[in-house]
Amino acid sequence: MAPPILKLDDIRLSFGGTPLLDGASLQVEPGDRICLVGRNGSGKSTLMKIAAGLVEAQSGEVFRHPSSTIRYLEQAPDFAGFSTVQAYAEAGLGPGDDPYRVTYLLNHLGLTGEEDPRQLSGGEARRAALARVMAPEPDILMLDEPTNHLDLPTIEWLEGELQKSRSALVLISHDRRFLERVSTAVVWLDRGLSRRLDRGFGHFEEWRDEVLEAEELEQHKLGKQIEREEHWLRYGVTARRKRNMRRLGNLQSLRAEYRGHRGPQGTIQAAVTEGRESGKLVIEAEAITKRYGERQIVAPFSIRVHRGDCIGLVGPNGAGKTTLLKMLTGQLEPDSGSIKLGTNLEIATLDQKREDLNPEDTLSHYLTDGRGENLLVNGEQRHVAGYMKDFLFQPEQMRTPIKNLSGGERARLILARIMAKPSNLLILDEPTNDLDIETLDLLQEIVAGYNGTVILVSHDRDFLDRTVTSTLAPANPDAPDGRWIEYAGGYTDMMAQRKGALEEKRRAEKAKAEASQSAAQASAPKAQAKLSYKQKFALENLPKEMEKAEKEIAAREAKMADPNLFTKDPAAFNRIANELENLRNRVAAMEEEWLELEMLREELEG
Repeated sequence: MAPPILKLDDIRLSFGGTPLLDGASLQVEPGDRICLVGRNGSGKSTLMKIAAGLVEAQSGEVFRHPSSTIRYLEQAPDFAGFSTVQAYAEAGLGPGDDPYRVTYLLNHLGLTGEEDPRQLSGGEARRAALARVMAPEPDILMLDEPTNHLDLPTIEWLEGELQKSRSALVLISHDRRFLERVSTAVVWLDRGLSRRLDRGFGHFEEWRDEVLEAEELEQHKLGKQIEREEHWLRYGVTARRKRNMRRLGNLQSLRAEYRGHRGPQGTIQAAVTEGRESGKLVIEAEAITKRYGERQIVAPFSIRVHRGDCIGLVGPNGAGKTTLLKMLTGQLEPDSGSIKLGTNLEIATLDQKREDLNPEDTLSHYLTDGRGENLLVNGEQRHVAGYMKDFLFQPEQMRTPIKNLSGGERARLILARIMAKPSNLLILDEPTNDLDIETLDLLQEIVAGYNGTVILVSHDRDFLDRTVTSTLAPANPDAPDGRWIEYAGGYTDMMAQRKGALEEKRRAEKAKAEASQSAAQASAPKAQAKLSYKQKFALENLPKEMEKAEKEIAAREAKMADPNLFTKDPAAFNRIANELENLRNRVAAMEEEWLELEMLREELEG
């Protein structure tokens, strides 16, 4: 085993009250791929900052190999003194590092390097910081939520970069699939302590549940032991004559251990307050378009959204996801076409930028809209302190300003407000940002069980696969041109359908090229005086084959017309959709071949 290049042992840190870190440890060896997991507020970022030397622990041992280099991804990068993003990123390089790495990384992260750091959005600042820490290829790379504000193609590119990187990784992320593909070990922070699993994140949740079950069993055994000791204390023969002080002392220790046990942090207890039922047709868009200057954001696009649908929007940053979302919900007028919203709509929105939050508001004022200390949840009056506890806030936080909350706490607060308001249409723009995995699980259950309609924008592939019934994506993700396509199912289903359509297109193009080549050879001077047997056979049989294929297309279109097919059997729906696309491409290729052969026949006979 290689010696560690970083080791933290028995780390303790408290900001008053319950310790944040109470004996936590972390060991990093060359080539490690460690993900730090735990509930919001469990100390993940703090432990990472202690490892990077940015925060000092109150006690414990910290060892960093003298020759090792460490880079830490800043959440709020300091651009002071830098005129361009390129200059900022290059300042992170060490002696002998390749400056080209900065240009390469900025390009793949969607930046030119010429941007003014003072004009960057939050997402652009995060990407610039990511280029700065990755460019030197340090011995240890520490990344806190690196996928926030990245689109799906960039996240998948980042996965590949980290997998082939020589740096040891310590990372924090809420993106399950990202963790599964990058990590080889897990450090779980829970109630101030750390536990390590030397397997990737894909095995974490099963292991965590086993640990908690074993802990619950030990607590049960401890409680039984205390009962036996108390029985001895009251009724034992020795106890009536002369108490065994040592045994009595042991009993006191057992009681203290039992009382002092901190169980796992509770789970959020919440359900959406659903409003009255909306009309069956929620949104009808007919040939809507949107253009900004010379750029087409939405080409003519039509869709019908029915009650109970859950639609996900995906695509690279700048493709127009939020613009399309605002058009579909009536917040933005299309340049042409029409939008018709259904009846009885009650809309609840989670905005990507969290613009609904006033930093100076208190939690109580935000949740109640300043109307005292009670709010109506599912038709029942609830005191705000009790409702806050459902979302893991303490009653004493009622008067806490929102500006003092962490990113994860702010996300939970917005969820609390949304769930208290009656709704039948949920609009979720990047809802997974800053949520811990347990809260993500709850949000998935809420979305999946919601009786109304959901439209969401997300870069979280696992979240999309678990929730949506159809996915809207740009027809050309590499160079969005305003055309959008609706695919049945989640992100993985969409990718499978795209792959199938691409392969069929390639086959059709190959067949067309071969037919053109055959026709060209046939029309060459003295190449042939009449059609070959193979060409005659094709000319006579292609119409029959096309007629047969048209009947198969009609049969599949009839099946697809069933509005309940996808709900009853999504696998069958996807299979029929792929078959239909393949048949249409096949008919088009046969028509092209027949037309070329017919022209050749007329030329030869003429």
